[in-house]
Amino acid sequence: MTVNVKEQAAALFSQEANAFLTYFAPGRVNLIGEHTDYNGGYVFPAALTKGTYLAISKRNDQQVVMKSAQFDQTVSLDLQSLDYDDAHDWANYPKGILREFVTNHAFDTGLNFYFHGNIPNGAGLSSSASICLVTAYALNDLFHFKVSKTDLAFLCQRVENNYIGVNSGIMDQFAVAFGKEDHALFLNCETLEKELIPLTLGAYQLVISNTNKRRGLADSKYNERRSECDKGLKELQQEIPTLQNLSDVTIDLWKKNRSALTDPTVAKRVEHVVQENARVVAAVQALKTNDLEHFGKLMIESHESLRDLYEVTGNELDTMFDLQKKEAGCLGTRMTGAGFGGCTVSIVHKDHTDQFIDNVTKAYEKAIGWSPEMYVSNIGDGVKSL
Repeated sequence: MTVNVKEQAAALFSQEANAFLTYFAPGRVNLIGEHTDYNGGYVFPAALTKGTYLAISKRNDQQVVMKSAQFDQTVSLDLQSLDYDDAHDWANYPKGILREFVTNHAFDTGLNFYFHGNIPNGAGLSSSASICLVTAYALNDLFHFKVSKTDLAFLCQRVENNYIGVNSGIMDQFAVAFGKEDHALFLNCETLEKELIPLTLGAYQLVISNTNKRRGLADSKYNERRSECDKGLKELQQEIPTLQNLSDVTIDLWKKNRSALTDPTVAKRVEHVVQENARVVAAVQALKTNDLEHFGKLMIESHESLRDLYEVTGNELDTMFDLQKKEAGCLGTRMTGAGFGGCTVSIVHKDHTDQFIDNVTKAYEKAIGWSPEMYVSNIGDGVKSL
């Protein structure tokens, strides 16, 4: 892939291949801990081996040209013209990153960008964090800006929040930045304490299933859910003034104070966050003690909570979940990502994986009317130069 990306970029831009430097940033799958990140809670994501490749080279002028293997559109602009533009579609993500750097650093040259991604777009595997991180990491390396990996993650989050308009937490960026092969990242999104946990599944493996119901965070109800959580936090703070975020609310504390919430919908959102946060801690402990059955049970509970309390699943994800949880060899399954379409992640015995994929594919197609994409997932490293 690395050589191909370099050669493809060289052909497209009529430059020598050795003029380009190449980088990779993974997508991510979140094993458990959904919609807890922006509530200051725990998450447990892992970096995938699928992701975004970037070949980048300097130009002899102040122009910036962005091309992608996945989109026909070429975006050309000046280093001083980096405002968001609907017409630039996918290129707004790397543009936003470039704008952040141009604001704080001097650029003496324009740039050629060539992106090649193999994450299904809109699948909930964080293609946006992947393209942002690979761009930020490349610019940081190419111009020797010496920005730390943690600060690059925050820079990418700022672009998603303020430039793209999605009020996301920090989980995706940290998973893409700090992922490690065959490990998952146990992250406290409030303190940013992190621990890499070996993902030892023994006779089992991860299967990712794309419902092929595309979802876009900015035009989904994602921001609405976040504002509901903010409302719940404000009301709870009337009773508990020291409360910093929803994930500080223990299950016992929630039981004693749930009557403080006046809106039953907001109460459901808060209950999910409180319970999900506890599930992440329990799931990490289960993995550390090789209790995969309990881990799988917690995954199922997580999906049911996201369906019933947080209401972010939808017909396609729920159909996939219902089909998968009853298949032989499946210890656990759940939606992963923000919801409203996208993917599920399942823990499946190796001896049953082929049958699992075949049975679910056929049944899902019959129920929904189109085929899913399903594949065994490998866990890889975070963003890096190639």
